[in-house]
Amino acid sequence: MVVDMEVEGRLIVAVCKQNQGIGYQGQLPWPRLSQDMRYFKDTTMGAAVLMGSTTYQSIPPKSRPLPGRLNIVLSSKPRNELKYPDSVLVAGSLSAAALLLKARGIRVVYIIGGESVYREALKSPQWSSRVYFTEIDTVFESDRCFPFEMEAGDSPFAPISISADITENGVTYRMKEYTRSPKMDSPMSSEAALRHEEYQYLDLVRRIINGGARKGDRTGTGTLSVFGAQMRFNLRRSFPLLTTKRVFWRGVAEELFWLIRGSTNANELSDKGIHIWDGNGSREFLNSRGFTEREIGDLGPVYGFQWRHFGAEYSDMGADYNGKGVDQLQSVINTIKSNPNDRRILLCAWNPASMDKMALPPCHLLAQFYVANGELSCQMYQRSCDMGLGVPFNIASYSLLTCLIAKVTGLVPGDFVHVLGDAHVYLNHIEALREQLTRSPNPFPTLTIRNRDRIEDFRFEDLTLENYTPHKSIAMKMAV
Repeated sequence: MVVDMEVEGRLIVAVCKQNQGIGYQGQLPWPRLSQDMRYFKDTTMGAAVLMGSTTYQSIPPKSRPLPGRLNIVLSSKPRNELKYPDSVLVAGSLSAAALLLKARGIRVVYIIGGESVYREALKSPQWSSRVYFTEIDTVFESDRCFPFEMEAGDSPFAPISISADITENGVTYRMKEYTRSPKMDSPMSSEAALRHEEYQYLDLVRRIINGGARKGDRTGTGTLSVFGAQMRFNLRRSFPLLTTKRVFWRGVAEELFWLIRGSTNANELSDKGIHIWDGNGSREFLNSRGFTEREIGDLGPVYGFQWRHFGAEYSDMGADYNGKGVDQLQSVINTIKSNPNDRRILLCAWNPASMDKMALPPCHLLAQFYVANGELSCQMYQRSCDMGLGVPFNIASYSLLTCLIAKVTGLVPGDFVHVLGDAHVYLNHIEALREQLTRSPNPFPTLTIRNRDRIEDFRFEDLTLENYTPHKSIAMKMAV
């Protein structure tokens, strides 16, 4: 029985930047590039791969057919002349390959070469929805070329991620990922998987502005709001710092380090030129909450205090809380190391017993961590989500937290999943966000982190953010 679904082809290819070369005398023109080979394996493992007969024959006999994948070979020859193993499928055309895939309930297939197969696939959006593209700087003699320039002026493809440069065996290269610019009348354009991940944020903002419920709020500003949403960001090859406006990266990182220290003193951030907590730590705001005896900047037992001293009695921001309460963050790290399959690896900032002492109850209140296949993922629940100012910060902050914990536990980052409760746009942010919605995302940057033994030891200088090319900043007033 043929399943009624569209097959989606994705290309994966390594190309010499200068001459578009992909092969020479039936082999790769360059020496073995281990990270590129790992990238190819990680991307295609467990999926279907489609190739021409020459590409199939170029695979070393010990690895042919490619293990852990359904191998399909395009060939005009009868199967009995090819003498392939029974596990290898043979199709005479892309449409015939689609029937084989549909019959097995397989929607996505990776096209791995060679030149003529790439050329045929690139003619159709269905067969080239996404391109995983290793760009090699070094020139090698080639007799087979990739038949398309990805960044030509009339290219329908847009880059959505670019890795840091890698140098192996004297060869410098990088991994790029491209997606076809979606057409509104395309049946596949609604699938977020085919688009830049930033569109999840932009689409949610648009949905709130166009159809959100009009609600009052604590600040008196007024909002448009929807309830219940989710965004997912892949941390494996890029870092989700939004690009349709500039996000204050140093502010994101320094605030997170401040939380990790368990500090409740907003003045520590102000002294570094980071003023995101100034409003909630001001004399006027503290007095309005009944904290007339507190010093300016004393926020009470907020996020970091709950992460490092949950349950401890709070007095003021200058007290020594060392060894008091439950150190949830260290417990998370210890459990990831000792029992990574545990389903109780949680970090919680919501403490009802301390709520009346906080300058502001936590908005992002619960994170759960998940380990699989050597990767660390995080899902965070946020009860109150300021789409204009807060959410871009929150995406980056918890993605960075995931990367830091992965670093000190010997894992690599996986996914960050952001679950939003009351997702709202303040009425005085609408016009600014409408301007942001007119912009197209650029590729996300990459993040490299220096090794440290303890999570408390990280500093901003340990973070290297590369290839961040955002649009210009957009001013929005914080609702306090």
